[in-house]
Amino acid sequence: MLGFLQRPVVVTADINLNVVALTVVGLLSRLWRLAYPRAVVLFRRLRWQLFVEQNWSSALASPEYSSNVPVWSLRLLPALAGALSVPMAYQIIRELGFSHCAATGAALLMLIENALITQSRLMLLESLLIFFNLLAVLSYLKFCNSQKHRPFSASWCFWLVLTGVACSCAVGIKYMGAFTYLLVLGVAAVHAWLLIGDRTLSNVRVLCHLLARAVALLAVPVLVYLLFFYVHLVLLCRSGPHDQIMSSAFQASLEGGLARITQGQPLEVAYGSQVTLKNVFGKPVPCWLHSHQNTYPVIYENGRGSSHQQQVTCYPFKDVNNWWIVKDPGRHQLVVSSPPRPVRHGDVVQLVHGMTTRFLNTHDVAAPLSPHSQEVSCYVDYNISMPAQNLWRLDIVNRESDAGVWKTILSQVRFVHVNTSAVLKLSGAHLPDWGFRQLEVVGEKLARGYHESAVWNVEEHRYGKSQEQKERELELHSPTQMDVSRNLSFMARFSELQWRMLTVRSDDSEHKYSSTPLDWVTLETNIAYWLHPRTSAQIHLLGNVVIWASASLATLAYVLLFLWYLLRRRRHICDLPEDSWLRWVLAGALCAGGWAVNYLPFFMVEKTLFLYHYLPALAFQILLLPVVLEHVSHHLCRSQLQRSLFHALVVAWFASACHVSNMLRPLTYGDRSLSPSELRALRWKDSWDILIRKH
Repeated sequence: MLGFLQRPVVVTADINLNVVALTVVGLLSRLWRLAYPRAVVLFRRLRWQLFVEQNWSSALASPEYSSNVPVWSLRLLPALAGALSVPMAYQIIRELGFSHCAATGAALLMLIENALITQSRLMLLESLLIFFNLLAVLSYLKFCNSQKHRPFSASWCFWLVLTGVACSCAVGIKYMGAFTYLLVLGVAAVHAWLLIGDRTLSNVRVLCHLLARAVALLAVPVLVYLLFFYVHLVLLCRSGPHDQIMSSAFQASLEGGLARITQGQPLEVAYGSQVTLKNVFGKPVPCWLHSHQNTYPVIYENGRGSSHQQQVTCYPFKDVNNWWIVKDPGRHQLVVSSPPRPVRHGDVVQLVHGMTTRFLNTHDVAAPLSPHSQEVSCYVDYNISMPAQNLWRLDIVNRESDAGVWKTILSQVRFVHVNTSAVLKLSGAHLPDWGFRQLEVVGEKLARGYHESAVWNVEEHRYGKSQEQKERELELHSPTQMDVSRNLSFMARFSELQWRMLTVRSDDSEHKYSSTPLDWVTLETNIAYWLHPRTSAQIHLLGNVVIWASASLATLAYVLLFLWYLLRRRRHICDLPEDSWLRWVLAGALCAGGWAVNYLPFFMVEKTLFLYHYLPALAFQILLLPVVLEHVSHHLCRSQLQRSLFHALVVAWFASACHVSNMLRPLTYGDRSLSPSELRALRWKDSWDILIRKH
């Protein structure tokens, strides 16, 4: 029974010293003096608050972090991701079936690329995105190689599931990770299609293969992604400075902020309710239906006339003039009866402005800035030839039934004018100075179907108790009662957050360091991240021109060679053995394809772009470069002499890349001051222009 004690326990392990060495060097390059500089290079929100991540370049000479901010710890995760991408590049090339020399070359290029070093040493997301992109590709390649020898083994299952998890992490870091996910899914779909045609496998075994891939590559990523945001919404449960981009319901589910105001509000809107109405569209800024005693000008600047009635606008700040009273057209009272009579879908109501007691009105008069739409006003009886038209039919857009009750925060409603069928809508245009630069509200006759600019929701709500105007004004100035809170479901908050992250746009104005996708390939742009307040030491996001140009040429060479081989194979001329051809195709699909899916979509993006958006695509290009070089050496160099000359050129090329990387080191780490002449010398484009002018 104790016989196993008579024999020694032996553990054997294969250690790839190349991987160990590359990992150590990668860590040194990314972690060296990581806490320097202690400055806010890119502004980030560090409090436990809800936020939608946006990318911004900071101003030079940024302020220092306070002593209690753990700068080293906050920068550690991106730095580790950048460091581990170095040995991961080695592993990917090896799993593709290429030599140790090619794999080491790919890792070394990842190691010395200045832009990748700079980006991974700061609190930025690109190095994490690159890490999970590469991890997804590496995991899938290891799964494919396990498929050849040990399908359904523990390692086979592990690498398949890890592929799905890595893809989910990439999408969770940035939505751009979805393109790498789709690339992996596409390659997996092709392999699954080939698997279906394998007659050596039984139908049951093929079904098990397909089911395993569906679970690991479709179900697991969805579940992991949902888990990320479940944790996100549990931890980031407090109100923050950017809440206003979210709906009223979402804001009310957060601690503090709107929740302190809306807790304890009546759920059902009744006749006599006092409400504020927020526009669901919220563009260009979130705003509330508003009126004030000022009237529209009698004559506009272009000569058109107005009704000269009380202005109705959308105001982007909370104000007592945002309150309205929901009135029953058949009764005079402006208070809630006992018991309250709820307002339902299809009911006709009047909206009375709380502070001026004027009725919300629209008529066949052109709006100030949108002459194709109707003016919206609060009716003032200046002219008996223009009678009041203040009846509005309530349309609850998200109702569950035609008898649905109008609910605080939850109901999204449209107000349809009874006389003209126009819909109350936010045009989004800013009124001139006579309108205090507030946003124009119009009656849109042509509105058909659902559009958020014509949809409103009740944000603040109370049951009116005072019939007299002076008492009511005091009531509107007092805070609402607080006693209970209501929360949205997780899926409702998750869905809204995803939609906001997809649709919210930052300021589209030009930035000093913004660039176009074409600028990235030619490296005609950089980003000045940091400048020492007293010396000329600085950090720039600036790529190694030798690596960037060579990677672009390698991509072009791969495409041309692939098309050439494809045409010759169509003529039944096979220049490559079948295993070499399959390896060549798979490397191109993952590396050249990875570059394409991470680069080409930016040509369709309208927001402001920066050089760092190109780095995920560049990482895939760097992987392709040694693949193309090894292919040229093994298959295109016919003689030993040609091969030797080619190897000498590769060594010289790599030495030049190392030299440029070392030359740019002061701008990568920002660890020493530079004179103006030294700074000019580091800008390769400026030096090239000077050289041309001299000749």
